[in-house]
Amino acid sequence: MFALTNKVAIVTGASSGIGRATAKLFAEEGAKVIVAARRQAELDALVAEIADADGTAVALAGDVRDEAYAKALVDLAVEKFGGLDIAFNNAGAVGQMGSISELSLEGWRETLDTNLTSAFLGAKYQVPAMIERGGGSLIFTSTFVGHTIGMPGMTSYAASKAGLIGLTQVLAVEYGPKGVRVNALLPGGTDTPAATFKTPESRAFVEGLHALKRVAVPEEIARSALYLPPTPRASPQERRCWPMAACRSTGRDGFFAAKMHVHSRKADGRSCFFAAIWRCRFLSKRVFLPKPVLQT
Repeated sequence: MFALTNKVAIVTGASSGIGRATAKLFAEEGAKVIVAARRQAELDALVAEIADADGTAVALAGDVRDEAYAKALVDLAVEKFGGLDIAFNNAGAVGQMGSISELSLEGWRETLDTNLTSAFLGAKYQVPAMIERGGGSLIFTSTFVGHTIGMPGMTSYAASKAGLIGLTQVLAVEYGPKGVRVNALLPGGTDTPAATFKTPESRAFVEGLHALKRVAVPEEIARSALYLPPTPRASPQERRCWPMAACRSTGRDGFFAAKMHVHSRKADGRSCFFAAIWRCRFLSKRVFLPKPVLQT
């Protein structure tokens, strides 16, 4: 049995990058996938590729900023496959860049609508469908930008993605006792069509922010998304973590830290949260990772 056998998943932003890689991986692991993005041709090509690999997927093109589209995706999952178990709200955009004095109100609003309001609209319809199935997994794509480090010119992007962290924490409190796991992924630099490091100089700068001195590929982030939904191997008490951007290094004798908020659903239905702080000190190319310290 595959990890996601008999599960139904929605993946937004599925026409390229992290969304595309995750949709393919979910399908490979047995899920029936609703793939969502604006570009119909790219979605059709993805559905065909998944079908060629003996997977199951259907496409619905639209704008994630549209509430009717958010509802239609869930309706399609229910009508086509009988319900919804997983939603990966991954669609997003860098948006207008520039200093805050140059940023237009229209550009600010467009970025927040694309990255944050779309996640709210998705969750609004996804969560009730998951509760109908007895629980599920809600996943958002946030970022390390503005959380671990600041990047000049990315005010609206950083603010909108930071908002996803607050949304994640509140929804986890509200719906954890009802069986819905809520997590946010905060990838570091990732080599996607939307990446802003288009020149060798900018790529080298972004790579230098990471302890491994490279950027990720979409398939690596997809593997992180696959870890989060309940699987046949997961127990009711299994903890699910969302990493809060473990990317910044400060040199040869630098300090590297990642915070993880862990939600644990106990067998008696109670919810509890822990803050797990992972620290490592790296010397030259050697990295030491002690066990996380759990704080109630």
